[in-house]
Amino acid sequence: MILGGLLTGLALIAALLSFVWTPGDVAAMNIAGRLQSPSPAHLFGTDHMGRDILSMVMVGARTSLAVALIAVGIGICAGVPLGLIAAARRGGWIDEVVMRGNDLIFAFPSLVIAILLTAVLGPSATNAIIAIGIFNIPVFARVTRGGAMPIWVLDYIRAAQVSGKGAARISVEHILPNIANLLIVQGTIQFSLGILAEAALSYVGLGAQPPIPSWGRMLAESQTMVTLAPHVAVIPGLCIVLTVLGLNLLGDGLRDWLDPRLRVMR
Repeated sequence: MILGGLLTGLALIAALLSFVWTPGDVAAMNIAGRLQSPSPAHLFGTDHMGRDILSMVMVGARTSLAVALIAVGIGICAGVPLGLIAAARRGGWIDEVVMRGNDLIFAFPSLVIAILLTAVLGPSATNAIIAIGIFNIPVFARVTRGGAMPIWVLDYIRAAQVSGKGAARISVEHILPNIANLLIVQGTIQFSLGILAEAALSYVGLGAQPPIPSWGRMLAESQTMVTLAPHVAVIPGLCIVLTVLGLNLLGDGLRDWLDPRLRVMR
């Protein structure tokens, strides 16, 4: 978990720092200084337009993390209530409608849905957020319902029902706190998947549009120059890999730390 926290922290620091400072102007082109190798003047080198790659990576981190974070927020805000309602009305028509709606979305690969939506709505970071967020909704709905169902049959829930508490109040006061660990871990997983989805959409030109830097578009623009200047493609690729790895390691560590059964096993 420590390594995951460090990798994730570095990405967050780079993204936040880009709001106030970058080594160079990401919009400034210098054709005479294009494709320079890493040096003291440009720690990560320059791209095919002479832009400082470190600056591009920092602002690209802001783009990728913002898209993934907001998309996860959409999934949590819409999916968790749906999952709680489905669990509270388990076996009823509401539960059936929610679950069949989830199955309908899961019938198609997430990236295909995202590409379809962004192609219809138009390429932009906002539409990428909507597309990724829509797929996150059934994920959180299923996790919430799956975690809540076993809790509804416990004795203290029965006691709360007998005392006159309604399903909504029980869900908020008793069910949600007991499945928070599941949601936190799932949130880190979806966060990492959101970064990959944003990079994929930007790679095919359906994510953030120029002049906003994006890790995925940096990869797309550098694919014809891999043999000439490998650092142009390697650096944004490593940023994606290390950030996703960090989030996955952080999620695994949080799962172990938040699950009392795993703590006992250790």
